[in-house]
Amino acid sequence: MSGELIGYILSLIVLAGLGVAGVLSVIIWKRNRVSRVTFLRFVIQAVGLATLYFLFSIKPSIPLLYVFIAWFTATLILGRFFCGWICPFAFIMDIESVIRKTLKIRYRLLPDKLNIILHKGRYIILIVFLLLPIGLWALNPPPNTEAAVMMVQRFSGPFRPYSLIVDPLVPFIVPWTGQIILGNINISYPYVDNITTLIEATPGQIFAIIFVIVTLIGAFFIRRVWCRFCPAGASITALNQFKGFKKIPLLYIEKDEQKCTKCGVCKRVCPVQVNEVYEQNGGKIGTSQCMLCTRCVEMCPYKDALKVKMGNKAVFNARNWLEPSITNNEKNIE
Repeated sequence: MSGELIGYILSLIVLAGLGVAGVLSVIIWKRNRVSRVTFLRFVIQAVGLATLYFLFSIKPSIPLLYVFIAWFTATLILGRFFCGWICPFAFIMDIESVIRKTLKIRYRLLPDKLNIILHKGRYIILIVFLLLPIGLWALNPPPNTEAAVMMVQRFSGPFRPYSLIVDPLVPFIVPWTGQIILGNINISYPYVDNITTLIEATPGQIFAIIFVIVTLIGAFFIRRVWCRFCPAGASITALNQFKGFKKIPLLYIEKDEQKCTKCGVCKRVCPVQVNEVYEQNGGKIGTSQCMLCTRCVEMCPYKDALKVKMGNKAVFNARNWLEPSITNNEKNIE
C-alpha cells in the first residue's frame, strides 16, 4: 500500500513538473503579447487532462462525492478557474475554435438576451438535477442505510443524476471502457454515459448521438457554447450569489475605470460574451458567467485597465500591446 502511495505521489510530481516546464517554455519563447496566455492555457489544459486521467485510474477509484467536494471547495478560492483553464469539455471546444480560426471561418454571436437566458437557465437545470434523486429514491429506495451511504458516495442508484454535475471533469480519453475503442485507447464524451444510463435502450443511444453532434457543431461555430448553460458551471458559482459570500472567490478580475477607454475589446474577445467587464464602471467583476480565462485581460490594450487578482495582489495585468505595432496583433483579436 505504501509503495502504491509513493508511486501516486511520484506520478503527480512528474505531471506537475511537465506543467511547470510547459509554462516556462511558453513564457520564454512566446513573445506575442496577445497570445502568450492563450498558449499557457492550452498547456495547463493538456496537463490537467493527463492529471484527471491519472486520478480516475487510481484503484480503488475515488468516490465521486469526494471529487465533487474537493472541486467545490477549490472554487471557493479560485472561482470558475477550472472552467476556464482545466475543464476537458472546454478543452474540446477550444480545440474546435483553433480549427475554425485556422480555416478562417468566423464565429457566430448569440443575441445578448438569449445568452443571458441561457446563463440564468443553468440554475433551473441544476435544481432539476438536485431534486431528481428525491423522486428516484421514492420510486426505488435503497435497501438499507449502508447501501444509501455507498450510493451517495458513488453517485449511483437514485443519486446517479448528481454525477451529471461532475461529468465535465471526465477526460475524453478514459481508463475504463469508453463509448469508442481505438486500439487500446478508450474514448468517452461528456454526459454520454449518463444519458445512455438514465434513458435506456435505443432512445438513450439516439439522444446521446444527437447531443454529441449538436454540441460539436455548436462549439465549432459558437465559442464555448456549452459553457453558457453548463450545470457544472452553475453548481460551482451558486454559493457566490449569496450576499455573505460576495467576497469569494479570492481569484477574480478587477477593472480600473480611470484607465478604461470603452474600446470594447474585452467584450469582443470574451468566449462566452460576458458584457459586465465592458459595462461595469469599475472594481471587482462579480458575474458568475466569467470563467476567468483572462482573454479580456490578455487583449486589453490599455496598461493596468484590467487585472487578475488573488486577494489584494495582482498576478496578471493588462499591457499596452498596441506598442510598438498594431498590425501584427489585430489578427489575434477573437
